[in-house]
Amino acid sequence: MDADVIVIGAGLSGLACAVHLHEAGLTPLVLEAGERIGGRVATERRDGFLLDRGFQVLQTWYPEARRMFDYQRLDLRPFYPGALSWFDGRLHRVSDVWRRPLRLPQMITSPVGTVADKWRLLRFRHQALAGDLTTLYTRPETSAASRLEALGFSPRIRERFFLPFFSGVFFDPKLEISSHAFEFVFRAFALGDTALPAQGMEQLPRQLATRLPSGVIRLGSRVERLERGRVQLASGQWLRARAVVIATDGNTAATLLGEPQQPMRATTSIHFAAPHPPFSGNELVINGSGRGVINSLLCPSNLSEYYAPPERALVTVNCLGASHNPDTLETQLRRELVTWFGESVAEWERLAVHRIPQALPLQRPPVMAQTKAPQRGERLWLCGEAAGPTSIHWALVGGRLAAEAVVGSVRPRAVRQHV
Repeated sequence: MDADVIVIGAGLSGLACAVHLHEAGLTPLVLEAGERIGGRVATERRDGFLLDRGFQVLQTWYPEARRMFDYQRLDLRPFYPGALSWFDGRLHRVSDVWRRPLRLPQMITSPVGTVADKWRLLRFRHQALAGDLTTLYTRPETSAASRLEALGFSPRIRERFFLPFFSGVFFDPKLEISSHAFEFVFRAFALGDTALPAQGMEQLPRQLATRLPSGVIRLGSRVERLERGRVQLASGQWLRARAVVIATDGNTAATLLGEPQQPMRATTSIHFAAPHPPFSGNELVINGSGRGVINSLLCPSNLSEYYAPPERALVTVNCLGASHNPDTLETQLRRELVTWFGESVAEWERLAVHRIPQALPLQRPPVMAQTKAPQRGERLWLCGEAAGPTSIHWALVGGRLAAEAVVGSVRPRAVRQHV
């Protein structure tokens, strides 16, 4: 045996699985096809800037994230609880008045929605936060768009806040995602901070990896074939273990298992270096105008000094989809950004374009809470997006559940061999 358990994929779910296996006394071997850990959670270093790959944040409320990460070591930098929405030629503040009560008068009069919308928001918040996660995921399910319409929210607040804000979370321009997934994320925004680790999102997988012994993770080790109790690498090498866990993205898992590919949501981020930030706060800016290609914009260097060199600012613009020609997209973005921030946009220098065609699964109904690890044959389990809902929380939960299933199956034999 090359290990007790082979874990295929070194994303958050695979790393979490390996950590739990190691702490249970088993020897995991994590095989990662790429040359870095983290899966989609990645940070590129370029010219003194930190460029997170795609729009990614950590919701500090996530119960499993609180268990698995040391938030103090991550040095988390929170966003403002709300957003700035661009419409009618200027930015309008949207605040979570339960966390910023002094903003209540401003929110009541805000043109982002009607006065009735503000009361509906109060009622929706109460409903979304009621009960535990089991309760949330067993409620009647529909699409997020249908849920908002059924709650009576006006087209104004749906177009100026809900659609641009949550389509940027799920990369879904029509909010056809499950109302379960929508209410789960709404609860996370309401009960915790939305934050970035001070030195980039890649600090999340890096922190998990520090809990594993040296040599457990093997990079550049693409698995091409599965057989009972063993895997074959692209190099032709066979590795054997008592159990295997597939912790890759959903479509890679489908390829290994000979199952159908699933449609995915796409996103594109363009990072700019600017002489100074276009605004001074720690808000997320969303496009509530219903026009243009911009979905959202943020200045990570306003949150953390590590994201940009001294006297420079990092501006990240996010768009839905990944079919854009980078040069054409940049021209469109600059045309829109000039109307937002003026001619100083001409001084911004493009640093990188991150196109992510397989950013997230569709997450249309039905979406259910994950309570156990799916099994595909004798001692072969799944975790990650192929096994349950998509988020940092559920990735970590899936890793733990897969490890628990493996331990329950493999541990008795491992113990007998040491007697």
